[in-house]
Amino acid sequence: MGAQKSIHAGKAKIDFNVDLSHKLCSALLLPPLRNSSNPFSQIIGRLSIKHPSLFGRSEKLDVLWDKGLNDSNILIAFRRPRPEWLSQQSFVIQHSITPEIAVHGLPVDHFSHSGSGGVNLCRLSVGMDLNEPATSHWSSTTSIKFEHVRPINNDGRSINRDLDGFPITCSGGSHDNMVVLKQESQYAIANDNSFTRLNFQMEQGLPLLSKWLIFNRFKFIASKGVKLGPTFLVSSLTGGSIVGDMAPYQAFTIGGLGSVRGYGEGAIGSGRSCLVANSEFTIPLTKELEGAVFMDCGTDLGSARHVPGNPALRQGKPGFGVGFGYGIRFNSQLGQLRVDYAINAFHRKTIYFGINTVGS
Repeated sequence: MGAQKSIHAGKAKIDFNVDLSHKLCSALLLPPLRNSSNPFSQIIGRLSIKHPSLFGRSEKLDVLWDKGLNDSNILIAFRRPRPEWLSQQSFVIQHSITPEIAVHGLPVDHFSHSGSGGVNLCRLSVGMDLNEPATSHWSSTTSIKFEHVRPINNDGRSINRDLDGFPITCSGGSHDNMVVLKQESQYAIANDNSFTRLNFQMEQGLPLLSKWLIFNRFKFIASKGVKLGPTFLVSSLTGGSIVGDMAPYQAFTIGGLGSVRGYGEGAIGSGRSCLVANSEFTIPLTKELEGAVFMDCGTDLGSARHVPGNPALRQGKPGFGVGFGYGIRFNSQLGQLRVDYAINAFHRKTIYFGINTVGS
């Protein structure tokens, strides 16, 4: 659900796109991911502005604004044209405000969903992305950015401690600063009967000033899909770990849609390390409709106690969880509509309704 409009500015054409369906179906999760009296608190409207030639030399300017009742994100990216055999450069400025539900949220109803913990993260980042030319099935991106992270409460005031009085930042003050060098490599190969995808991410906090965070954070995602007659089996494994300086908001969180279904966002645990496995078996029912059965599991590998303040222990999170269930997939021109019915280890049931839009 959206609208598009193009206008001409001199020799350039500016494209406007307003999309009210972005994350729209996340608002219909039953029960809601956030303990809010407003059932539409997850709806996020998107405004996208693209300028294909800002200074008449094919420089591209993208402005993206996502706004919801609880979330806000502004992204400005500027790209200069370069030959295809050279790294493509993008200069990026981003400002976001998001509720820190996964770490500081309070699990309720036998961990089936998470309520607000009164902590929100205000982030400002400025940096540059370098997209390396793809070779064979590999592609890679290198980025360096400065990040300023400031926790705020629901009223927008700066805070440095959670509801239990434990520090939220690594510095113990009202904010954290860091310069992060990130390397991401991706491998993808696919044919009519199978696909394989690998993603490796490495982040290094650079000690340019003594009070800035110094850490190394590693994450991987491996997925494999195999066609078995008319059916299709997809399995994935996600893991990661962080060493060095760490604020609670940097923890790996487990639970929720996209992690372990049947649990609230981060309701299983938050640790310095994690391991999550997902398997889904789909069966075609008609040309557009598919049935699915799935099982998810995840663990913090006993690393929750190493997160500053140990928020997972104080909130009674189990550290390990299993969810399973079934669902349907409906393929349309708008994207794939998904309905999942999940049950967690405490026999609590959750219905998820979502959409994977085309090109998202």
